[in-house]
Order: sequence, then structure tokens, then C-alpha cells
Amino acid sequence: MKSKLSMAQALVILVLTVLAAVTRAEPQPAPEFTLQNAAGEAVSLSDYRGKVVVLHFWATWCPYCKRLQPGLDALLDDYQAQGLEVLGISFNEDVDAKPQEVLKRRGSDFMTLVKGGRVAAMYQVRGTPTTFFIDRQGRLRAVTMTSDPEEPGLKHMAETLLAEK
Repeated sequence: MKSKLSMAQALVILVLTVLAAVTRAEPQPAPEFTLQNAAGEAVSLSDYRGKVVVLHFWATWCPYCKRLQPGLDALLDDYQAQGLEVLGISFNEDVDAKPQEVLKRRGSDFMTLVKGGRVAAMYQVRGTPTTFFIDRQGRLRAVTMTSDPEEPGLKHMAETLLAEK
């Protein structure tokens, strides 16, 4: 019985320590990058300074990405006029993959950048989909690996960051 009590106490202390660290953590700057879009034009994260950026790491072959993307389109439709942008970064693709064409066929309007493996490594992406929320000052504020386009947290985070000036 004593070992169970000690384990429970240790778990409570661990949880409280982690929560305290998370609540004190300052948002970190999002790593800067420049990649090319499908037209071969250079696009940098800094081009979007002053906007809320939803940075979506994905791959054309990923069924979970395909499931999530209508939810990202809805965010763009609902909040672009308020300063939100969705920016896709395609990585781990086949040589002949054409991510922007795939998005267009799926009815998605957001831009995707290609050959994003280096940037995925900078952001420590471990799987697809991985989606980051970056505030108007270029700071990382949230990350999710959800594939649920109806996930309330997506809309909540967009609204929270857009409300900040």
C-alpha cells in the first residue's frame, strides 16, 4: 500500500510540475524558412508577419491530412478577412508528386510549399498531419496532430490569436 501511495504522490508532483512549466512558458519564435510554391516562387514565413498563420505539414499520400484539409479551408474562409492565413508545407513526397494540384482537385484554396523536409525537421514534425498556430508576432502558440476537421480547438485557437493585437 505504501508503494501505491508513493507512486500516486509522485504522479501528482510530476503533473503539477509540468503544468507549472507550461503556464510559465513564453511563446517561442517560429523558425524562419523560405521554400518554393508550385510556381517556383520563393515564399518565406516572414512574408506573413502581422497575420495569424496556420502552418500545416502534410503529404499527398496521407489519408489523415486529406480528412483535415476541409477544416483548414473552413478556417481560411471564415477568418482570412480578419488576418488568418493557412500555409501548407508538403514533405516526404514521391518524386513526381504535385501537392498544389492535389489540393486543387480536393477543392482546397490554401497555398502549399513543396520539398519541406528541412523545414519539417526544424519544427520537429514527427508525423502528418501536424499543424502549428503562429501568432501575428511570429511566435509558436499551439501545435496539433488532429485529423478531425470539426475539432473545436482549431476554431478556438484561430479566434484567440485573431483577437490579440
